[in-house]
Amino acid sequence: MKKLGIIFLLLIGVFGASAQEDIMRKYAADIDQVEMKEILTILSSDALEGRETGERGQKMAAAFIADYFERIGLKAIVPTENGMSFYQKFELESSNPGSTYLKVKDATFNNGKEVLYYGSANLSTPISGSTVFAGTGSEEEFASIKADGKIVIIDGSSSFFQQWKDLIDKGYEQGASLVVIIGKDTDEAFANIVAQYGGYFMGSRLGFKQEDAKNQGAFLVGPSTAAALLGSTQDKMNKAVADKKFSKIKGNSVEYLMSREVRMVGTENVLGLLEGTDKKEEVIIITAHYDHIGKQGEKINNGADDDGSGTTSVLKMAKAFVKAKSEGHGPRRSILFMTVTGEEKGLLGSEYYTKNPIFPLEQTVVDLNIDMVGRIDEAHEDNREFVYLVGSDKLSTELHELSEKANDTFTNLSIDYTYNDENHKDRIYYRSDHWNFAKNNIPVIFYFNGTHDR
Repeated sequence: MKKLGIIFLLLIGVFGASAQEDIMRKYAADIDQVEMKEILTILSSDALEGRETGERGQKMAAAFIADYFERIGLKAIVPTENGMSFYQKFELESSNPGSTYLKVKDATFNNGKEVLYYGSANLSTPISGSTVFAGTGSEEEFASIKADGKIVIIDGSSSFFQQWKDLIDKGYEQGASLVVIIGKDTDEAFANIVAQYGGYFMGSRLGFKQEDAKNQGAFLVGPSTAAALLGSTQDKMNKAVADKKFSKIKGNSVEYLMSREVRMVGTENVLGLLEGTDKKEEVIIITAHYDHIGKQGEKINNGADDDGSGTTSVLKMAKAFVKAKSEGHGPRRSILFMTVTGEEKGLLGSEYYTKNPIFPLEQTVVDLNIDMVGRIDEAHEDNREFVYLVGSDKLSTELHELSEKANDTFTNLSIDYTYNDENHKDRIYYRSDHWNFAKNNIPVIFYFNGTHDR
């Protein structure tokens, strides 16, 4: 029983710790490792090709989950032209980089080589503009230049991704037509950035269609490229920053283009409902994402832990609750078992649901989310009976107290709140599907077993 402790803890959280212990143990015992292994083996098989959002393997996984929900007796609740469905379908925009560059006179700096473009703008024709240097992007430095309508170049060499984003936002707030960030203080260091992260920046993007993309994104460049864009030298740029006299750098005329090849991709969340009794209008949602990152060349990323483990848990819990209800021990509130798509692409499936909920969000009392519970991290190699809990105390004191009481009374897992800190460097609170519910003021618990090198 202890090996299934995390799932048992969720069962107790829904039944309530005041329910009879023998009833809970009876149905928790039906969550057997034999069928869990069978389900997980299917979800993480090579045949499903890593379950990348919108691709064949993801749709095969969706069909398997929907069939499982139907076979165990969950209710299809998504309205369609042909009746109710287990699929909540929607479309995403997939795009790949096209011709993208910065050009000064006869020198062209191409994306993925001399520069890196970060954004999703898709221009039909090149645009030209004049450059201006904003130093390190402080308020004082911006006040000393005229950024409106200009290509603004900012020295972000002492910063990294999140700080770059802040500088980009600041540049557009000042009226820039385009923002260029100096990513490192030497060309060699910037070349390492291109080598290390170029694949990410040049990769395909999947997200909701942007009808009006006001933010053009930004180019990352090395210092010598920045100097060429400004018609200056690195020494003069350094002196301008030291003296806070940017007027001596006159700027240059630069042509730029950012283009993408775009297609629409269909995908789907898979939802199954177990109706409650006297409080069936109130809904508990249990989530896990069933997508993964697909293939890299011929290599299949099978995603057994991330998040085949959570998806398997949701399916087996659903089966246990259906049996409990059939024997007169169903929950008072309705339970929506939902496996979501697009988590790896930016929590897209859960975002779509919270913007297009089947049940009003004000009737949703909690989201219990499971992501990566199939492996043990290094910190707990000597104590495998543990779980990281995230979010239980953020929006509901009652939820946190119920979770603690349930564990103390029944499961006795070691609960680790390391990642519960909203300011933890890994920002786990914001990185799985519970976040889309939490930001809509719905209490959440996220169950997680940590990261590892497998």
